[in-house]
Amino acid sequence: MAAPLELSCWGGGWGLPSVHSESLVVMAYAKFSGAPLKVNVIDNTWRGSRGDVPVLTSEDNIVSQPAKILNFLRKQKYNADYELSAKQGADTLAYIALLEEKLLPAMLHTFWVESDNYFSVTKPWFASRIPFPLSLILPGRMSKGALNRILLTRGEPPLYHLREVEAQIYRDAKECLNLLSNRLGTSQFFFGDTPSTLDAYVFGFLAPLYKVRFPKVQLQEHLKQLSNLCRFCDDILNSYFRLSLGGISPAGQETVDANLQKLTQLVNKESNLIEKMDDNLRQSPQLPPRKLPTLKLTPAEEERELNVLVIVTMPGRKVSLKLAQVLDTSREGPTDSNRCTYCASGPSSPCLGQTSVLS
Repeated sequence: MAAPLELSCWGGGWGLPSVHSESLVVMAYAKFSGAPLKVNVIDNTWRGSRGDVPVLTSEDNIVSQPAKILNFLRKQKYNADYELSAKQGADTLAYIALLEEKLLPAMLHTFWVESDNYFSVTKPWFASRIPFPLSLILPGRMSKGALNRILLTRGEPPLYHLREVEAQIYRDAKECLNLLSNRLGTSQFFFGDTPSTLDAYVFGFLAPLYKVRFPKVQLQEHLKQLSNLCRFCDDILNSYFRLSLGGISPAGQETVDANLQKLTQLVNKESNLIEKMDDNLRQSPQLPPRKLPTLKLTPAEEERELNVLVIVTMPGRKVSLKLAQVLDTSREGPTDSNRCTYCASGPSSPCLGQTSVLS
């Protein structure tokens, strides 16, 4: 009996089984090759700290990165390329290299670097699926990783500035999409009527770009002008992913996603507020606690305070006394058979006087 295969990956949205390109590549290949994967969608109970997904777990192995996962599945006799010729195998490697060199940088920029897309779509979506406090940290780390990868592969002379790099990577991406469209033509898949590794990679890269609704859609608009690539993505979704991971149709999933997007935007605003508060606390100067000064009166001030007049009001008469006399009398206790000095009431009777202080 074959060991159970479990794939940990990012979940779906916008009618896709996963919005993460690398996760989608592995899921598509598993469908094409018939590999029995149990998909574990990452949610807010996840305990990863680096975002290294997808991850394939078997009885004795843990494999990450799409290329390594696909090689592992081939060794387990799940091969989607067994009908390909040697030339077609070489073409597969060449086109995958083209995707990673020309299209991937523009995709990373669209999802993780373009500020409008990142703050309104990408960050809220991923943060809603990561447990607190990683939800405040990991999306930013993934964004920085994407920018570093773009600059590492494209930030060479003469492209010193990010704007120059952006213009170049989008030109390269559009050229790559045109080449893919010409190669596919009117065929159902890239090598005939049977899907292969190349189809899994192209679908994984194009489907999120095609389906996710972004505010800035420069590359998305170009893709939608290439009708055969859009048809290619729709056919795979309808044939292999008719139901999403939760058993919801793509039409129903869009309604759920609309409500989820409102919720994740609210979460994003709260997390931004927490980040700003934390930054303000860190930047504010830390002063030692100060002791409040003790107010000390001079003998003359004490005498003046004690010379306040006290008006004792009783039925039918008022008695004016200085506060010092009242205090001295209260210290000495009741006089004259335990009767009140001012109202002549006994110890067991309530005092009839109402005292008001005049300065």
